[in-house]
Order: sequence, then C-alpha cells, then structure tokens
Amino acid sequence: MIVLSGSIEFAWLFLVMGVTGLAEEVASTEGKILVTLLAILGAVLASWFARRAQSQLKRFVSPTVADLIASVVVIGVFATAVGLLVELWGLSNDVLAEIEAFELSAVIPQLIVTVLVLVGAQVFTGVIRRLLDDLMGSSDAVTRHQRQVTYRLSQLLIWTFALFVVLGVWQVNVSGLLVGAGFLGIVVGMAARQTLGSLLAGFVLMFSRPFEIGDWVQVGRDDQEGIVTDITMMNTRIETVDGEYVMVPNDVISSQAIVNRSRKGRLRVDIEVGVDYDTDLERAKELALDAVEDVEDAEDAPTPQVVSKRFGDSAILLGVRFWIDSPSARRYNRARTQAIGSIKDRYDEAGITIPFPQRTVGRRSGATEAVDFVSEPSPGGDE
Repeated sequence: MIVLSGSIEFAWLFLVMGVTGLAEEVASTEGKILVTLLAILGAVLASWFARRAQSQLKRFVSPTVADLIASVVVIGVFATAVGLLVELWGLSNDVLAEIEAFELSAVIPQLIVTVLVLVGAQVFTGVIRRLLDDLMGSSDAVTRHQRQVTYRLSQLLIWTFALFVVLGVWQVNVSGLLVGAGFLGIVVGMAARQTLGSLLAGFVLMFSRPFEIGDWVQVGRDDQEGIVTDITMMNTRIETVDGEYVMVPNDVISSQAIVNRSRKGRLRVDIEVGVDYDTDLERAKELALDAVEDVEDAEDAPTPQVVSKRFGDSAILLGVRFWIDSPSARRYNRARTQAIGSIKDRYDEAGITIPFPQRTVGRRSGATEAVDFVSEPSPGGDE
C-alpha cells in the first residue's frame, strides 16, 4: 500500500505541475467557471473523437490494440481535466493530504477499490473475449463452441479472483466464510435444485459436446428443433424453423434424447407424399427424384432418395429425402417449399393423383343394416 500511495502521489504531482500557475492566471470566479465548462466540454469532445478514431485505427492494428489505445486516451483526457479543475479551484493540497492518508481500513477507500476491482473484472472479461476472437477466430483447429467454453471458464476464473480480492480488501475471514458457505451451500442446494442442475448440466454439455453452436438439433419428441445459436451456463438458445428463439434449460436437454441432425454439416429434408393405390410406384419415384433436382439448395451427394414407407388408409406413402448444406431455417423452409411445389407439378403433368381423405358407405353382404367404412386421414398429403 505504501508503493501504491507513492505512485498515486507521484502521478498527481506530475499532473499538477503541468497546470501550475493556472489559478494565478484566472483569479475571478466567473473565469474559473468558464474554464471549468471549457475543460468538461474539451474532455467530452476529446473522448468522442477518440472513439471515432477507434474504428479507423482498427484498419491498421488489431481490434484489441485499438480498444486499448482508445481506453488509455479517454482515461488520460479525463484525468487531465480533473487535475486541471483541482488546481484551478485550489484543492491540490487537500487532495495530496487525502492520498497520503490513504488506508484500506477506511470505508471510502475500500469502496473505491471494490468498484475498481469489479469494473476491472468486467473490462478484463471483455478483453478476453476479444483476444479469443482475434487469436482463435481464424483457426480451423478451434471451433466456435470451444472458444465459447474457453471464454466461460475464463469469465468464471476472473470473477472468482475478483471476489476474493474484494473480500481481502474488506478484511473478511475467508476460511470462516468457506466453512459457513459449506452449510449455506447445503441449504441453497436444497432450495435451488433446478437452477444448480441447469448449471451443472451446462458444464456437462460444454465438455461432452453432443452438439455445438451452429448444429441443427432436435430435443426429445417435442417441437424443440432448430439451430443452436448459444450455449450458456444455464440454458441453450435454439432458433426454430419458424425463426423463433427458444430458451431451453440445460437440465431439460441433458435429461432427454438429443438428435443432432447436422453433425456432418448437412441436413436431411424429409417429405412424405401419398399416391393412389393404382399408381405405378416406380414411375412416381422417378418423377419425385426429377422434381428434387429442381430444388436450388439440394446437394448432389448424398444422392436424393425416394422410398416406399407404408400403406396408408387412402394412399401409399412415399418418403422423399434430400440434403442441404450449411443448414439454416431460411434455407430449410425454402428447399422444402420448392420440393413440395415441384413434386406437385410433376405429378399433375403425369396424371398421378395425390389422394385426399375418403369416406366409403356400403353394405356388407348378408348384413341387415348399412355399415359405414371410414378411411381415416393419414399423414403425408392425404389428410
């Protein structure tokens, strides 16, 4: 603390020497007020120009260096303005006396150090994110998911260190606090089982990696299907086919079956279409394959497929399968829409009927009363 106080005092003396004699030049109160307003305005304008120049500076140096230079300039400008105003109003001796009497046992210095540590932790986490993007963003060996895991762990370590520093500043007995935290942890764990479960499940998902950011996944048998856009410690964000964002708790994901549909970077599009029982199935399959070739986003490899799936109540169901690359909700919807429209046009030209639900009323031979025979709707175009 002696070294810290000496460094602060030396910096303050250097700043005061740069503006010494200002109070003698501006003696009137009106002049001091005018200089104060000009100093504040100059500091604001200088900060604004520094931020504007920051974007231009990124063309020549890395974004991290540009942010650091801009931050140093802004801090220097405001420190100069503060020193100017203190000297102007004759408060230098009072400030130096406070610096010499600086002790961590005082409440106000403790608050100042606490704020500085917390702000520094927040700024440092931002710098870590920027460094990870700069150093690993262009590397093919490090995925976006791995960068996200590294950032979350770094964030946890930085805030843990900041917490212990703040506790030391306030002279809190850390060992006794840890013992009390053990009992408190039991109580909190019982009261917040779901929250802690989501937190632990988040770390499990980050390290086991059943899916990564950018993968197309399906969670359980619900409609929670789409592209993973973010994985946090508590939940996972999924962009659905409809373009909506769904926040799924990590404990819910870890307790259900997860289907990663784009693990290899491509997504399979499945379409069911029903054809009449009198239709030539081979001809219907050929026409469906030709229709898929008209889809703009369909990949040539793996090759599209058309398979006979099952006998429906009103039709024979065919499954049309093809793959798209770099899947997204927009590409998926566009490819599916184009495929359905193209298949419908080809079948209409060939005279192939896509049956709709039918109801047949008849009488069984030997029966004394009429009985309805009902064809239930079946999925895949005949419902």
